Amino acid sequence: MPSTFDSPRLIADIGGTYARFALEISPGEFSQIASLRCADYADFHATVSAYLANLTGMSASTAIEHAAIAIAYPVEDDLVRMTNYHWQFSIEEMRQRLKFDTLVVVNDFTALAMALPRLNANEVQQVGGGQARSPAVIGLLGSGTGLGLSGLIPAGDAWVALGTEGGHTAFAPRDEREIAVLRFAMKQFEHVSFERLLSGPGLELIYRALAERAGQSAESIQAPEITQRALEKRDPLCEETLEVFCAVLGTAAADLAVTLGAFGGIYIGGGIVPKLGEYFEHSCFRTRFEDKGRFSAYVAAIPTFVITAEHATFKGASAILEAQLRTLQTAPGAGLLGQIRRARAELSPAELRVAEHILAHPRSALNDPIATIARAAQVSQPTVIRFCRTLGCEGLSDFKLRLASGLTGTVPVTHTQVNLDDSMLELGAKVLGNTASAILQVRSQLNRDMMARAVELLLHAGRIEFYALGHYGVVAQDAEYKFLRFGMPSSAYTDPRLQLLAANVLKPGDVAVVISNSGRLPELLEVVEKAHQRGAFVVAITAGQSPLARKADVALIVDHTEDVETHVPMVSRILHLLVIDILAVGVAMRRNADGLDPLSSSPLLGLEERSSSNADDPSAATPQARRTAPGVSLASPLARLTSHSR
Repeated sequence: MPSTFDSPRLIADIGGTYARFALEISPGEFSQIASLRCADYADFHATVSAYLANLTGMSASTAIEHAAIAIAYPVEDDLVRMTNYHWQFSIEEMRQRLKFDTLVVVNDFTALAMALPRLNANEVQQVGGGQARSPAVIGLLGSGTGLGLSGLIPAGDAWVALGTEGGHTAFAPRDEREIAVLRFAMKQFEHVSFERLLSGPGLELIYRALAERAGQSAESIQAPEITQRALEKRDPLCEETLEVFCAVLGTAAADLAVTLGAFGGIYIGGGIVPKLGEYFEHSCFRTRFEDKGRFSAYVAAIPTFVITAEHATFKGASAILEAQLRTLQTAPGAGLLGQIRRARAELSPAELRVAEHILAHPRSALNDPIATIARAAQVSQPTVIRFCRTLGCEGLSDFKLRLASGLTGTVPVTHTQVNLDDSMLELGAKVLGNTASAILQVRSQLNRDMMARAVELLLHAGRIEFYALGHYGVVAQDAEYKFLRFGMPSSAYTDPRLQLLAANVLKPGDVAVVISNSGRLPELLEVVEKAHQRGAFVVAITAGQSPLARKADVALIVDHTEDVETHVPMVSRILHLLVIDILAVGVAMRRNADGLDPLSSSPLLGLEERSSSNADDPSAATPQARRTAPGVSLASPLARLTSHSR
C-alpha cells in the first residue's frame, strides 16, 4: 500500500540542459510541471528554489516534506557532481537548505527503470513480435548524451533495479560497413564501446566514418541535424548513418536480452529513439535484434518496446521515493514527525509550541538539552516531558531516539572503488565519501545499552588500559591521552610481550579496552583471558560475531570490512577512533553531571567505596563478581548520557 500523502511531493528530472519539475499530489498524479533551463541559474539550489517560488495554491500547511530528484550522475555517496554540467552539491546539505524531511537523489536511468512496471499500454510502442512474460526480468537501454543500460529483477511484489555501466561494453561490428566504422573510431579512442556509437556524439562519429568510407567530405553538423535530414530523406549519407545507428542498437539490445534473460521485454528510452516515430518501427532494429545465430528463436520470443510516456522518469523517481518512505515507516519510531503533525489538534497550547519548535528544527532537537528546547518553545521543562509522553515516549531520551530513527539519512552506505586513473580530486572525494558512508553505517549499529555499560565501567575503573596491535596502535595511544587528561589512570600497550605482562597485573575493577578490527588476533584474545583471570572487566571495540566480541563483558561493534592485506587500514581505524571519542564524551558528560571537573585529578567517584578485600586477590573475582562489582551498574540507563548537549 502507498504511504499517505501528508503533503505534495516534489519530483524532478535534472539533465545537462533542462531541469524538469512536478508536484505529485496523489500517487501517479503530477501537476504544475515546469521545465527550467539550467544555464539560467547559478546552481541546483537556485533552480529548485525558483520552481518552488512560482508554485500556485501552496500554503504553509501544505509545505513540501518529501522530494525525489533523478539526475544524470551515478549517485554513490553524498556528493553529487553532474556528468554533463558543472553543478555539484551535498545531498544532506541540500535537504537541510530546502527544509525537506526527505530528499532522495537517484541516477536518472535508475529512475526510468523503476518506471517500467508502472507504464500503461498507451505509454509504450511495441516494435516487432514477442510476448512479455510476467513476472520476468526486464531490460532497459536508452541513447542520449550517452548510452544507459539497466535491468529490473522481480522480487516478490517489488522490483530491484540494476545499476550498470553496460553502455561501455565493447562494440562488436556485424558487417563490413560496421568494421569500417570501428576502424575509424579506433583512430580516436583506445576502447570503442557501444556508447561511442549509440549516442548523440555517436551519431556524429558514424556520420564522419561513413563519409570517409565513401570518400566524401563530412559536413560539420550535429546529431539533431543528421537525424532530421535522414527522416526527411534529403541526405543519403545521413540516411545511412541513421540506418547504421538502428542496426547497432539492435545488436546492443539483443546482447542485453540474452545477458539478463529479459523475457519481460526490452524497453528503449533516452532522447533519440522515441523521437524517431514510425521510422524506428520500420527500421532494421528488430531484424538485427533477432539476428542472433543459434539464439535467434530465443530473442525472437522477447518483445521490444519504445517508451513514449512523457513523464516516465517522474514515475520512477516517485516509486523510489515511495519505497524509501515505506521502509522508514516500518522502522521502530519512524514517522515521528508525521505523528507530531497529526497530533497538533489534540495538544495543549504549551505542548503545541514544543511541537512547532521540533517540526521547524528536528535535527537540532536531537542534540539540544531539555533546557534549550524549553527555552526555544517558551515553555517549562516539565511541559517538554509531557509532550514526549503524549506521543507515547517514556521521556525526552526515548523521544530523541525515536526521532533519530525516523529522520531520513540521505547518504547511502556505499563503498566506491578507487581506481588508478582517478584524478586527485576524484581520489579525495572517494576516500572522504567512503569514510562518511562508513561512519553513517556504524552510527546505525550503535547499541545504546552497550555504550552506557561501557561508560559506566570506565567511570568506576581503578585503572584503564588500552590494548591494540599494528596499525590500530594509534587508536590505543589516542585513548590513553584522552583519559589521562581526565585524571584517570590509563596506559596504552601495543607490543604483544608488554601486553601480556600488563594484563597479568590488572586488578579487580580495572578495565581493559581491547581494540581489534577483526577480533581474531590470538595475542589479544590471550589478553582477554588474562584480564578475566585477574578480575578485570573487558570492553572490546571490534567486529560483530568475532571471538573477541563474544569473550568481552561489553562489545562495541564496528562492522566495516577492509582488506588490510593489500593496503593500510584507513576507514576502520577512523571508526575505532570515533568510538573512543564517544566513550570520552560520555565519561566527560557523566563526570560533569556528578559534579566533577572532567580534567581534574580528583579520585573518581565511587572508588573509595570499593571493598579492599578483593584488591589483591584475583581468585575472589569470579565472573559473577565481575559483573556485580561495587559501584558498577551495568544496566545504567542511557538517559544520563543523552540528556545533555554534546
